[in-house]
Amino acid sequence: MRGKGFWYPLDNAAKIFPAVSNSEVTYVFRISVVLKHKIHIKSLFNAVRTIEKRFPYYHVTLKKGFFWYYLESSRLPTPVVFDHDVPCRKFAKDGLLMRVLAADNRISVEFSHLLTDGGGAMEYFKTLLAQYFLNRDIEIPGDFAYPDPSEKADPAEFEDDYNRFFKENIPVNARRPKAYHLPFPLNQKPRFGILSATTPVDALKEKAREKGVNITVYLTAVYLYAIQQIWENPAFNRRKKKPGKLSIQIPVNLRKSYPSKSMRNFSLFVMPEIDPGLGHYTFDEIVKTVFHQMQLETDTRLINKIISRNVGSERKIVVRAIPLFIKDPVLRINHRTMGCSQYSGVLSNLGIIRFPASMLTHIESLMVISPPPNKMIRVSCGMLGFNEQITITFGNITRSKELEKNFFRFLTGEKIPVAITYNRNCHDECV
Repeated sequence: MRGKGFWYPLDNAAKIFPAVSNSEVTYVFRISVVLKHKIHIKSLFNAVRTIEKRFPYYHVTLKKGFFWYYLESSRLPTPVVFDHDVPCRKFAKDGLLMRVLAADNRISVEFSHLLTDGGGAMEYFKTLLAQYFLNRDIEIPGDFAYPDPSEKADPAEFEDDYNRFFKENIPVNARRPKAYHLPFPLNQKPRFGILSATTPVDALKEKAREKGVNITVYLTAVYLYAIQQIWENPAFNRRKKKPGKLSIQIPVNLRKSYPSKSMRNFSLFVMPEIDPGLGHYTFDEIVKTVFHQMQLETDTRLINKIISRNVGSERKIVVRAIPLFIKDPVLRINHRTMGCSQYSGVLSNLGIIRFPASMLTHIESLMVISPPPNKMIRVSCGMLGFNEQITITFGNITRSKELEKNFFRFLTGEKIPVAITYNRNCHDECV
């Protein structure tokens, strides 16, 4: 399909990104693997070339139309570059919107959210890793599920499933109030710093089970508790009045709720929240609040409301008829006033990734880096589970690591072991 040429419009989630992205706020995320051996570059190059045709919807460049941006197929080869710079950098104009990076024993893939979310990127990543191991004569058992590079892409993988599962005549979701944002001063450019730590899955599961919740709910509660400590500290908040709501944006993979094969974006967000302006919340109270809010917000009927609001607005004839040079500034204003103003932080959990024993013996660790946060949110967090460990990675553009300190100190205070594994542009002791 790549040779024949094709184009397709941005999916509903991606439409906002060309208008609001820049050299710092790139909407690029990364998935990385650290191997127990140095990367064999020829095997990696061959793996990238072997799987290119299997993912034609990622082999595209961004184009600008009169009314909307769109994606067009490209003959450019997938970039394989030395990993020596700031992660999650912006892609070049007219270039592909994904790249493969390598350095020493680490392989990374970076994707623009214009193309896909973590669910789609992980399928590419598994395929790349499996093909690399095959090129190194490492056996891959038949029961390890990943897209077969010898097969053609299923047309359903191209689908914009937001539009596919859009329902008419559903009441739209209510607008949320403004949220509290971290008050810390920004780093000088390049601002983006990374702090990554691992903790045992079993230890987290045990603590979560004691509270009657899963790991995502438990760690979301830890995140909110850590922000509440900052909100309550007068040294960090000199303003007499500040928004009371603390809210965490959590992407939810809709492929688990709908019969979807889409390899493009198909996620929505839930935003559990507390209001410390009403009084201090204990950790147990936060856990209870997060649990019930996430149960409600992940109900399919409420998800349909969000899809209805998002897709319904773009289907309006008036909106479709507005030229792009007018749409872009309007989208930027809406993103600032009705988007990131409504949450205090981001927690993206890609779940637990399982590999067969033949691959496990060659893999040291995995991690995910969420897109660099903007100047309003300032800190983001990504999680990925692998081989009985969960790697928690904070991306931060400020001079402070107070949030990370509060987060990891809470875990160690609960007797959950924490090991710092990667620390770039962070000179503080965080635990």
